[in-house]
Parts: sequence; structure tokens; C-alpha cells
Amino acid sequence: MPGTNLTREEAQQRAKLLTVDSYEVELDLSGAQEGGTYPSVTTVRFRSAEAGETFIDLVAPAVHEVVLNGKSLDVAEVFRDARIALNHLAAGDNELRVVADCAYTNTGEGLHRFVDPVDQQAYLYTQFEVPDARRVFASFEQPDLKATFQFTVTAPEGWTVISNSPTPQAADVKDNVWRFAPTPRISTYITALIAGPYHSVHSSYEGPNGQSVPLGIYCRPSLAEFLDADAIFDVTRQGFDWFQEKFAYDYPFAKYDQLFVPEFNAGAMENAGAVTIRDQYVFRSKVTDAAYEGRAETILHELAHMWFGDLVTMEWWNDLWLNESFATYTSVACQASAEGTKWPQAWTTFANSMKTWAYRQDQLPSTHPIMADIRDLDDVLVNFDGITYAKGASVLKQLVAYVGTDAFFRGVQAYFKAHAFGNTRLSDLLGALEKTSGRDLTAWSKAWLETAGINVLRPRVETAADGTITAFTVSQEAPALPVGAKGEPTLRPHRIAIGLYDLDAAGKLVRTDRVELDIDGALTEVPELVGRARPAVVLLNDDDLSYAKVRLDEVSLENVTAHLGDFTESLPRALCWASAWDMTRDGELATRDYLALVLSGIGKESDIGVVQSLHRQVKLALDLYADPAWRDQGLATWTEAALEHLRGAEPGSDHQLAWARAFAATARTEGQLTFLSALLDGTAEVEGLVVDTELRWAFLERLVATGVLGDAAIDAELERDRTAAGERHAATARAARPTAEAKAEAWASLVESADLPNAVQEAVIGGFVQTDQRELLTPYTEKFFAVVKGIWDERSHEIAQQIAVGLYPSLQVSEQTLAATDAWLASAEPNAALRRLISESRSGVERALKARSADAASAS
Repeated sequence: MPGTNLTREEAQQRAKLLTVDSYEVELDLSGAQEGGTYPSVTTVRFRSAEAGETFIDLVAPAVHEVVLNGKSLDVAEVFRDARIALNHLAAGDNELRVVADCAYTNTGEGLHRFVDPVDQQAYLYTQFEVPDARRVFASFEQPDLKATFQFTVTAPEGWTVISNSPTPQAADVKDNVWRFAPTPRISTYITALIAGPYHSVHSSYEGPNGQSVPLGIYCRPSLAEFLDADAIFDVTRQGFDWFQEKFAYDYPFAKYDQLFVPEFNAGAMENAGAVTIRDQYVFRSKVTDAAYEGRAETILHELAHMWFGDLVTMEWWNDLWLNESFATYTSVACQASAEGTKWPQAWTTFANSMKTWAYRQDQLPSTHPIMADIRDLDDVLVNFDGITYAKGASVLKQLVAYVGTDAFFRGVQAYFKAHAFGNTRLSDLLGALEKTSGRDLTAWSKAWLETAGINVLRPRVETAADGTITAFTVSQEAPALPVGAKGEPTLRPHRIAIGLYDLDAAGKLVRTDRVELDIDGALTEVPELVGRARPAVVLLNDDDLSYAKVRLDEVSLENVTAHLGDFTESLPRALCWASAWDMTRDGELATRDYLALVLSGIGKESDIGVVQSLHRQVKLALDLYADPAWRDQGLATWTEAALEHLRGAEPGSDHQLAWARAFAATARTEGQLTFLSALLDGTAEVEGLVVDTELRWAFLERLVATGVLGDAAIDAELERDRTAAGERHAATARAARPTAEAKAEAWASLVESADLPNAVQEAVIGGFVQTDQRELLTPYTEKFFAVVKGIWDERSHEIAQQIAVGLYPSLQVSEQTLAATDAWLASAEPNAALRRLISESRSGVERALKARSADAASAS
């Protein structure tokens, strides 16, 4: 039986048969404060190409009535496995009415219900991507069966209801019934309903041609004091200006609301005209500018989706990358180049974070082409990954360099005009770009979009005795794909820049020249550089135009090691940092040498986003990639350096806050923990450092994990912060207590019960897995493999994925863990999605073993 899955073939057959015209959805949410279930009535009108049969999707505890073309169907006969069979379609027009009881969820899927501990009020929002509109109303759940949607919602008194269409005026709401106008033709997965006593702020976007778009920002009242609406509106208007100019197509919906909602699984979701965003982006405490930059990128990413994804939608999920890569590329491009931007260095952040994610993903056994082979919903649910987002955006950036910025956006403009409110395939976009650029993109597409894996670029520099370059060649390698990955290694065409950097009189590395060229094949000669003086640093892929792992020649590596912090621009620094990190992950640079490199240059790193990335990478390297015999020494060195940087940072600066968090993450000696305790209780201070709510929790969680503080301290801190965020932090702290009893309690709450909401479950997992508690966690390797398949089969996707990834014994870096994983993979018969997740985690252990070996070898 199909269960809740849907195959591509089934979707194609249904699309050939049906044209869906409209949905009318009536929901009675008047009992939302109590929870449970709610009545859902769906009336859908559609046309069938011929008399025949199909099905409509619905996940519901109970179905009371199914009426097709005026005839009542036997519910017991037609409803099973999340489908309602429609066996007697009329050729031409059909009308279906389904009456059901649907369920509120606490998993972030379908209609999520959350009760705020501050006011004890319920707050609702929908999350439908990929296949979860069917949890709220009966629907043909695939992206190419677009229709109009008209929602009618009965809500508790005093609530506000928001949807894709403009919210009715108060005078038009009778008996707490909210009737929305029909939407344009859109896909089921971008419809939305958000309901509750939300706080809101309103404004508008006034376009250059008299266009006026109502703007709204919503959050729970308990977060209203922290909502910086003006800053959010500023970024939003920046995006409207930039996107409308580049796309030459006005914003396609009647209004634009942004709703910061609780317990959201993703960063945000591009519901048409009603974007939902995780409410951790309403910052309760001081954060660094990198957090504001990250929030701005999310805001712009979702706004870009209003055109790419919502106005024009992929036909099937194999082109998901078209949605996500395009939104990622254009959001960063907007941040980097829009007039008045606060983040002109956005491509530095992209190179340092997004591309690092892509490089990691592309070296896993689950690597896949950007245009993935999505056979069914199970495939797509685990495909929101670094390739779909970051590699795809990197390749789009290269495509822009290849065809030219103006030609690229002219092609995009033609694409929007030709396919507005329709569905497309990759060939539609490439065809438009070929017309505007005059380039044949067939070979480019095959090499970049239809193959998996990553290339390595290395410079080969020959010099004369006087330092003059006599030969310069770029070599390209295509490493073997990981075991289990499909496909063959591929050499690809790249558009790259080569930057030449020298030390100036002040000891700074400045770019003295730049050459941009196309490279292809194993070797590409660069005659333009012959006859020039050898620079201190030769940087391939300068300006980060292409997607490739880059290595430095021996002279450049020596100079970068000594002067990495001396680049005058942030992007070349980020590229070199990224290369060093990649070499560490690959076992080409020992963890102790990576630590030395970071400590030599991080003090000169001005970009706070890069600094925070280095903090995370150093901790990961020490936890997983360091030789265990040296790890404690490495951690001691790093923690003392973090404390020194904390004390030496400019008071009140972002760097000071970042170093405070880095120090707290690894504090371990009696003296360090005593100082951390004193910062928490106020008996010690660092000038300018405000130990506010979130920083207090960070300090306390570390002190609990190391056994310095316990239950009483957790309870006292929760009493200070009786909020949803406080409850999550307390759950993390309790799971982090360094006792067998605490671990057993946390494990039972995760595995033996299915009651935890998604966000609380995530918090408990975060506390349970502590890198200093490997011995306590050792018994849970066997327990994990005993339960993970049952959890996957029994729980919802989001909940099961959190457990499958979060509780995998990643800290048990040993051949025994690999053997246990292999034995489970051979015997458990997991489906493809679960097999993929476990195989990815196994790859992490295998990589850590290799890196540890390299680190140990460097000591001798």
C-alpha cells in the first residue's frame, strides 16, 4: 500500500488526467484553544480529460462524507492510506466535497498548534511543503495541479486569521468567521493559514510606478517588545526594489505578510503573500551583525520565491533546485549589490558558510546531481540539502559569469512573462537564457546540473631564478565519488578568476592583478601570467565565481599561513579559510596545524561571520578530527585563547560577544568554570559584556554539562525566563547533566514517548549529545540501532528525521561504530530516505577516523 508516499509516475498520470480549477476550504478552529481535532470541509472543482479514476490526498483521523458529483461515496470503501479513491469521474467537469476531522499537530507539519507559556494562548500556523496541505484539507498534493483557493475560517473571538489573500476588514468578520477572497492559481504547498491573537505591525511598499503593496509583520505578543519591525521592513523594501528591477515583473500577489511563528522546523517558508519565519529571528538578546545578516538573507530568499517558486513553479520536485538555488543566489546578490545595503560583503558570507555546506554535502555517499532524480515524496523530503541550495546557487553564480549578468536577467524576465502562474522544467529556463545570451547551454547543463561530485583546482607555477613566471597551468581533478554514490567523476568547464596578491609596505596582502578565463579539461594553460613576477599568493577562483575545491601552491600556502589575516579584503580571506578547513576535513591538514593557523590569523579577521564560522569549525575539528591523545591539549589551548580574545576584545563589540560564546562552549578547567560561574552570577565582569537572557542560558548549559551546576540552577533560571525559549533551554540543560540517570531520562522522553513537540525534542537532543560525555553515551549506540527504524516507520517525517540524525552515535568515532552501522544497513531494510540519512552519518565517522589518523601522524 502507498501509505503517505506519492510516486512521480502517479503524479504524472494524475496531471495528464486532471485540470484543477478551484478549492473552497472551510475550517472550524473555534476549539483550537483546547486542541484535538477540527472540522474541515473541502469543495474542489476540477476537469477530467476522460471518464476514469484517480485519487485525492487527505491525512485525517476521520472522514465523515465524500460526495462526488452529487453522489455520496462509501467512506469505508474509498478512504485508506491517506487517499480517497475517486473511481467514477465524469469526462469534463467534476465537483468533490469532503467532510473530515483533521488534527492539530505539534510536529511543525500541517496545522501546528502551540500554546505560549506566557499568556497560555494557542497560536496556529500551517506548514505544507512538501506534502502536508493534505493534513488540513483534501487536495491533489502535487505542484503542477495549480488552482485557486478560497478559505473560510471560524476562529475564537479576539483572534486574527491571515492567509494568502488579504485579511478581511474587521467589519466584514461576522460571528468570528473570516472569509478570504480566492487566490490566484497557485500550488497546494504554498497555501497558508495563520491564526491566533498575534501582534502585528503594518506598513506598505510604494513602488516607482505607483504600485502599493500592503506589508505586515506578525509575532506573538510575548515577543512584541523585541520585534524590530522597522529594520525588517527596510530589508523587505530593499528586496522589492531590487527584485522588481531585475525581474521586470511586478510583485504578483495582493499583499505581503511576514509571520514569525513558534516551533518552526525550517528557517522560513515561501507561502504566497504570507511567509512564515522561525521566531528565533525575533532576537530577545544581543546578537552579532552576522545574525542580522543571516535574517536579512532569509527575508530576501523568501521574497525572491514570490517570483521563482510561487509565480512560476517547478512541474515536479526534481527541479526543486530551481526554486531554492535561484532564491539563494538572488538573495545574496541583492544583499551584496542593492543600493544602501548594510551587507556589501554578502558574497564573503556565502563563500564561508553556504559553499562550505555544499562542499560537505557533495562529498557524502548521498551526493547527487543538482537536478536530482526524485522518484517520490520520500526522496524529496530528504533533499532540502547543501546541493539543492548552496551548490545550485554557486553554479548559478558561475552561469551568470558565463553568460553575463545582463543576459542572465533578460532571460529570467522572459521566463517570468512566458510562464506566469504556470509550471516549468529546467529546459524552459535554459531555453530563455540561450536566447538572451547566444550561448548553447546544453553541454554546460549536462556537466553541471546532471552530474554529481566536486572538482579540485590546483595552480602549477614554474619560475625562473629571478622569480619570473615561466609557465602557469591550472590543473583540474575529479576525485572518485564516495562509495555508494551514483555516477562517474566529471571534469567540468569553469569560469574562474585568478588573483595575484603581494605584501605592501604595511605588510598587507593586496591584489595586484586579476585574470578571468574559462578553464576546461585536466590542464588549462594561462599564458597571460607568463613573464610576470611571481606574487606572494596566487589564488585560484578569486571572487568565488565557480564551484570547486581550491588548493594553494607551496609558496602561496607558506605566505597564507603567515599572513592569512593580512588580506585587505574579506572575500580572499574567506576563500583561504575555507580551503584550510576543507583540507582539514580531507585529512590533508592536521587538526593541530589547522588550530595553529586559526590562532595565527583570527585576531586580524574583521568579518564577524567568518570569525563565528571559525569558532564552530575549530570546535568541530577538536571534537571529532583531533587525535584523542592530543585532544585535551588542543582544547586547552583553544579555550585559553578564547578567554584571552574575550578579555581583549573591544567592549560591547560583536567580537566580544562571539568570543564569550566560544569560551563558554569549551570551558573545562576548574579556573575557567569558576570564571564562567562568576560571569553568570555577576561576581565577575568583562567590561562591555552584557550577560543577558540568551547568554545566561549558554553559560548555564555549559556549567550544567560539566557538573558544576544542577537542577536547582536550571529551575531558578527557568523561573527568570518563563517563556517558550526558556523551556527549551531548560530541556537542553536537563538532558546535558553528566549522569547516567539524566541520559536515561532524556532518552526515554525521546524514544519511549512520542509526546514532545518538535522544538522541545530538538532541544533535548541538543543537550543529550555532549562531546565531553562520550563514555556516558557509549551504551546508546546499540540502543539507537535497535529503535531507529521503528521510530522512522511510526512517527512523522520531521520528528523521525530529528531522531535519526541527532541520535546517531556520531561522537563514537571508531571502527566499531562503522561495523554496527554496516550491520544495521544490511539487516534492517530501511527505505531509501532513512538509508540515506544513516549513510550520511556513517560517512562523518569515516571521515573523522581519517582526519584523526592524519593528526596523529603529524605529531611524529
